[in-house]
Amino acid sequence: MKTEIAGILEKHEGDRGGLISILEDVQARYSYLPAEALKFVADGTGRSLVDIYGVATFYKSFSLKPRGKHLCSVCVGTACHVRGAPVIAGEFERQLDASVGATTEDNEFTLETVNCLGACALGPIVVVDGHYFSNVNSSQVKRIIKKTHVGLDEAEIKADRRLYLHTVSCSRCNHSLMDPDHKIDGSPSVRVTASFERKHGWLRLSSLYGSFAVESEYPIRSDEIVDFFCPHCHTDLKGASACPLCNAPMVAMLVRAGGIVQICSRRGCKGHMLDLDGAGV
Repeated sequence: MKTEIAGILEKHEGDRGGLISILEDVQARYSYLPAEALKFVADGTGRSLVDIYGVATFYKSFSLKPRGKHLCSVCVGTACHVRGAPVIAGEFERQLDASVGATTEDNEFTLETVNCLGACALGPIVVVDGHYFSNVNSSQVKRIIKKTHVGLDEAEIKADRRLYLHTVSCSRCNHSLMDPDHKIDGSPSVRVTASFERKHGWLRLSSLYGSFAVESEYPIRSDEIVDFFCPHCHTDLKGASACPLCNAPMVAMLVRAGGIVQICSRRGCKGHMLDLDGAGV
């Protein structure tokens, strides 16, 4: 393990704020953050073990216990709770034969509950490996598990009811951000201007809520925080709130049908928030 951790540290040597990237690579290698690995990271970076554990426990995406191949998160926040989320969580426990917070014996699934996924209007919400399922009821649980075994990425986008198409605009000039000539996921993309590491260029996002497809003029490394601007009035699209998953600034855009959608500005983070006409939080 020491040699593998040394290789990860060497890869990120000189990275600004690289500790999160280091821990991401460690977790990708072992599926969680082993105590021994964290000691090697502390020795290799010159940071105290207390600081390392502080970061590892602060971000929801990190785990100090072995995780399964698939991570299933059931939202039990207020809006989802009153719509039956505890029953859904219980059905997952029954179908997987594993309690909340545990991993199945075959190491296929880890089941957890979260307080809010930022899409209250679409609750109850379940997220499996970054794929959003909305308005879930207990009868759908078995099908969600089966889809996960088959491969969620194999689903046809157009037939996938967990994804929602949104037309968005700038919150200041109200100019549409949609680009019908550049499609992602088979639909018009969202066009913005991105700035990071002294680079300034175009960036396009999928307009399907629940999809994390991104195309950009310049490569963006994982964990990089990107500044988003309207390509028409050049307003900073930074929202007022921080990402509930990683605490990075959120990027806010108006939903033309009513409401607001926010995405995390950190590359690789899957923090999304959707508020339709004030119905969400």
